[in-house]
Amino acid sequence: MTIEIRAATEITPALVEAFARLVPQLSSSSPPPDGDDLAAIVDNPHSVLFVAHDADHDDAVVGTLTLAFYRIPTALKAWIEDVVVDESGRGRGVGEALNRAAIAEARARGAKHVSLTSRPSRDAANRLYQRLGFAHYETNVYRYRLDGPDATDG
Repeated sequence: MTIEIRAATEITPALVEAFARLVPQLSSSSPPPDGDDLAAIVDNPHSVLFVAHDADHDDAVVGTLTLAFYRIPTALKAWIEDVVVDESGRGRGVGEALNRAAIAEARARGAKHVSLTSRPSRDAANRLYQRLGFAHYETNVYRYRLDGPDATDG
């Protein structure tokens, strides 16, 4: 498998179709994005939508990663979200290539560091992140739901 990582610059029907196939492999509770959702990411100067293409199989999309940037008073920071590799590409370096592209972009933009979260049950992903140099960071993660059945009004 020859993998090419490219930042998405336009939304095509093939890209929307790829997300319809990939997102269910990442989350059973989140619907796949439509073209407008993807365009909002691609058109945002504070995010990069990386797409892994299999050059040996008609440039098929085999993985994606979203890199978001945000400025706080002490630094520019970057956050990796929604990394998903198609079942057909797992164990073939797709996730590593996506993450390396994100790290390079964060470095080029002057980010202080890159953060991400990963469920403990995702053994292969956690091994990958550690192999790439991500350090486990002891913290409490809190989430306030603004939608769904457990959302509160304050």
